[in-house]
Amino acid sequence: MLLGVAGLTPGDWTTVNENVTRAVRKHGFRALQLRVSEPFNPEPALAERVKNAFGAAGLALSQTVGEYGGGLVSADESLRREAVEALKRMTAFTRIIGGTNTYLRPGSMNPRGAWMPHPDNRSDEVFDRLVRSSREAARAAADEGVMLAVEGGAVCPLFSAVRTREFFDAVDSPSMGYNMDPVNYVSDLETAYDSTSLLDDLFDQLGHVTIAAHAKDFAVEEGLLPHFKEAVIGEGLLDQATFLRRMLAVRPDAHIFIEHLPDELVPAARDGLNAAADRAEISWDNPPDCLNL
Repeated sequence: MLLGVAGLTPGDWTTVNENVTRAVRKHGFRALQLRVSEPFNPEPALAERVKNAFGAAGLALSQTVGEYGGGLVSADESLRREAVEALKRMTAFTRIIGGTNTYLRPGSMNPRGAWMPHPDNRSDEVFDRLVRSSREAARAAADEGVMLAVEGGAVCPLFSAVRTREFFDAVDSPSMGYNMDPVNYVSDLETAYDSTSLLDDLFDQLGHVTIAAHAKDFAVEEGLLPHFKEAVIGEGLLDQATFLRRMLAVRPDAHIFIEHLPDELVPAARDGLNAAADRAEISWDNPPDCLNL
């Protein structure tokens, strides 16, 4: 497995140059996620510059992520169509840039954001629209020779391991893969205090379709009502060693991206994940030791 990061870049993919990729490599990473705000017809010279920057630093270019919001489940057909077309463009962009998969954001009925809760997110109608949109995008991914990487979470239409498995069964496409992100599913104290059972459920249901992962951690905030917050890896409650062991078993070539942290906290998260790898007796491919590149 390769240790990667979603971060440590000054912005959109167009800002990535050799200075950026070498800095990421010096932090001990061997893969970098590309964020794409505009996937329309990337200039060939720019795409080549970015690919060369990855190669010069010894970084793998695998996952891209687009900025198409949560419209894949919209009841407004024009908004749903717009999101589908944006995701299709991301599949073409991913092929051009030399990536292997592009992230699929399942969306939400909440107009304030794709990862915001809404009472209709768990309805069959919303699930069916997500399946319809994803089938269309999967056909485009197949044509481009890349994969889609969908993830779920408690606030979105793919709110459990079982529901996410139902999604894969319904879409039924070899171009649809799963982006393992266990922290997203934490929704109650029982799960928070027994994250190993959560991990086992997710891997038992979805290990066979897992192609990549996002690494993070979480903590319980003290208070009368249960609240959860993301935490630096190693300072929270997720059983990171089990997470890595199960990932290695199902996808030994996976790229695992640390995400959702400001740049100044990324080194601590990297160290936390490396400590978990040591406990699990796992060695990263091309070990993420800081080099003088």
